[in-house]
Amino acid sequence: MEALPNTADAGMTRPRLIDDPRDLLRHFLGQGYRILAPQERDGVIDPAPLTEPEALPRGRVDDQGPGHYRLRDGDPDRWFDYVVGPSGWKAWLYPARRKLWSAERTDDRLTFRDATTAWPKTVLFGVRPCELAAIARQRRIFAEGPYVDTAFAERLERSIIVVVQCARSAPTCFCASMDTGPRAVAGYDLALTELPADHGAAFLVESASQAGDDVLHTLGGATARPRDHAAALDLSRAAAARQTRTMPDDIAGGLKLRLESPVWADIASRCLTCGNCTLACPTCFCSDVEEVSDLSGDHAERWQLWDSCFNSDFSFIHGGPVRSSPAARYRQWMTHKLSYWHDQFGSSGCVGCGRCITWCPVGIDLVAEADRLMAEGTD
Repeated sequence: MEALPNTADAGMTRPRLIDDPRDLLRHFLGQGYRILAPQERDGVIDPAPLTEPEALPRGRVDDQGPGHYRLRDGDPDRWFDYVVGPSGWKAWLYPARRKLWSAERTDDRLTFRDATTAWPKTVLFGVRPCELAAIARQRRIFAEGPYVDTAFAERLERSIIVVVQCARSAPTCFCASMDTGPRAVAGYDLALTELPADHGAAFLVESASQAGDDVLHTLGGATARPRDHAAALDLSRAAAARQTRTMPDDIAGGLKLRLESPVWADIASRCLTCGNCTLACPTCFCSDVEEVSDLSGDHAERWQLWDSCFNSDFSFIHGGPVRSSPAARYRQWMTHKLSYWHDQFGSSGCVGCGRCITWCPVGIDLVAEADRLMAEGTD
């Protein structure tokens, strides 16, 4: 585990202690921010617009496993004992369906209008460390490469990120082996650690930006003590130690040597090619472009929408799809995610959140399949 950053040496406001996370929500609402925060709906906890601090879930725990997710009651005094839900922050920063432009024809003249809508100043509240890592990976693709998605860049620029450090790991979590959690050390504005009930304080609040500093100055509160830091770090270490899944260290190079393995066909015999794993994944970014027009032909629109490499038409060119079999499509997804991302973007495309395991309807376990492949010889 990485050590806690020394915010005093970094020039940031010293961490504070607060009793109730709703105090932060009230502050942001009073400042006119839109808040996206975890909320319970349809049997899951996922980010949604929050207008009442009392809507923040409390005393809830998520039981997760391959193809399984259920919420249940937990300690009524604990706020963040659930982990990640099905969609997360990608659905907001990189929407599943977005209008790019529209066009009108009048008197044989075409008028084009940009359909980009303004992103209000927003707080992303309750981001988990693995999700923060996923946001950073999408930022590298959409905002820091040669071709910038200006809408994505604006959303991040106008957002304050409040991380919740994980004190609990779900059975599907493997962020520790991906070095993306369960504790974030940079890249956020504020970070909350929910301390043990017997500690004598509720939340340690750390800042990693000027925006975070400004909030801490306004909130006030007691300055954190060394034992508060120690308790926070102990929680992170314990959460990491409870993780039972570990991605093989040599998976990136190993997959390239196993492209003809019979394991791919075995996985394909169970895979529905439904694309649930790519939709739930916080880093998958494949998309398609769709153009529609009205019956008169005087109005047209272009939309961007999520796509998936599991769709047979995704690789369609003249003569048919490049990857016609389920085995080829699963291999494409897994090798790109765990191996070829390193070549393209300098990191893995997986952050260890476990969503692809939980939300696979037949319970295919990415880590278990990686272990099977790596256990095979390469001759």
